[in-house]
Amino acid sequence: MSTASAPGRRRTPVRPARILLHVFLAGAALAWLAPLLWAMYAAMRPYAETSAKGYVSWPDKLSLDNFTDAFEQSDMMHYFGNTLLVAIPAVLLTLFLSSCVAFYVSRFDFRVNLFLLLVFTAGNLLPQQVVITPLYRLYLLVDLPGVTVSGKLYDSALGLVLIHVAFQSGFCAFVLSNYMRSLPHELTEAALVDGASVWRLYWQIVLPLCKPAMAALATLLSIWIYNDFFWAIVLISTGENMPITSALNNLSGQYFTDPNLVAAGALLTAIPTLIVYFVLQRQFVSGLTLGANKG
Repeated sequence: MSTASAPGRRRTPVRPARILLHVFLAGAALAWLAPLLWAMYAAMRPYAETSAKGYVSWPDKLSLDNFTDAFEQSDMMHYFGNTLLVAIPAVLLTLFLSSCVAFYVSRFDFRVNLFLLLVFTAGNLLPQQVVITPLYRLYLLVDLPGVTVSGKLYDSALGLVLIHVAFQSGFCAFVLSNYMRSLPHELTEAALVDGASVWRLYWQIVLPLCKPAMAALATLLSIWIYNDFFWAIVLISTGENMPITSALNNLSGQYFTDPNLVAAGALLTAIPTLIVYFVLQRQFVSGLTLGANKG
């Protein structure tokens, strides 16, 4: 009695190059995760133990006490609210304005199209540190009585929203314009023949087709703006108005700082960015690979 092997069941030999690739990928992943795992390990140990035995030692006790203390001592919920007050409007406004610019430069033929896109993109090439002094003085000169609590653009959530929109719009306009150019022009031409207005072309035809790219940009913007520390330190002076990244300074004392407590607070602040990424993971990956297989 003879047995025939099933077609398509032939085992592919494992090549040494493939083994080396997997070893390299595993090592790279471990190198990226090592600081996070080390911070988590430190956050779960009491400071008295690490002070006596050192951080490179076997723990006697692991607990979540540092996470509870960091959450309560830093008044984290208040500063989470401050961050959302900046991040949500900044992300939505950046996506709206950059999509408008991308729609104009990609769907209409004018002489200034390329120049306009270059102007928006060139803003990303300007280091933020270069404009600290003039921007700081400008924020102090702009009076907004009744609009902000401070009465000025300085030391307000509005000021942070505007600076994030200004610095992030160039990159988003560049990405969206490239994606909108890949959409068939017949869609907008047919709508124009049917009498559709420019706003309807943008809002009801082109923008819905850009959802993957918009989701990918929304994920990146949420993470970048949420993790911002530089502008929050420069443009916010009142402790109550600071976002969560700057408010971690509340865990540092004048004469003593508990590194384990700070590590626990830093890990807590990273949770919202992880949630945003996992919720939009599929759209984020599909948005990054748009056009990869385009012939």
